Amino acid sequence: MEIDKSWETTSDAAVLEAAGLTDAQYQKKMQRRKQVQEQRIAEAIPEKGLIIVNTGNGKGKTTAALGMVLRSLGHGYKVAIIQYIKGTWEPAEKKVFSLWEDQLEFYAMGEGFTWETQNRDRDAKIAQAAWQKSLEYIRNPDFRLVLLDEINIALKLGYLAVADILAGLAEKPAPSHVILTGRGAPPELIQRADLVTEMTLVKHPFREQGVKAQAGIEF
Repeated sequence: MEIDKSWETTSDAAVLEAAGLTDAQYQKKMQRRKQVQEQRIAEAIPEKGLIIVNTGNGKGKTTAALGMVLRSLGHGYKVAIIQYIKGTWEPAEKKVFSLWEDQLEFYAMGEGFTWETQNRDRDAKIAQAAWQKSLEYIRNPDFRLVLLDEINIALKLGYLAVADILAGLAEKPAPSHVILTGRGAPPELIQRADLVTEMTLVKHPFREQGVKAQAGIEF
């Protein structure tokens, strides 16, 4: 499936072109751009609940999602986080988010990575239980944001059916946002999503240098 990158390409081309302009030419160009942007904003939909996917082999998928969680909490919205796969450690973010216990529901429902659990049937049952818990919050209009962390891994491993996830997402209230993270997001989910970000791995300290996961960076 081809992903539309016209917005990004246009932006990059404008920056490159502007680099060779005189001050007067640059100012005139930016004035035109400002008018175009203001018109686009004026014509944009004021609000829409989004399906957001953070995927790819690079680091930062959950971290980016947690940034949105923090913003939502700052606006006073209620948020639910359901973590798939991860579950054998107590993540530091859970401790921090306990400051918003009246706004936030946090469930770490996995039992660890597949090479730790080594039990496919049990992993699948736990993923199914996590999905049922997720549906409670997806359907609940009181929750403005629901984060399904690492659910893409559960989909990739066949613990969950893509059709079931898409059907569940269709039940969310119109203003609500749902974020789905994890590498290997299926094409059907990417097609359905409103916002998709692919994290690209360039370098990683564990792969290149053998550095273990560190507090404050990975957990």
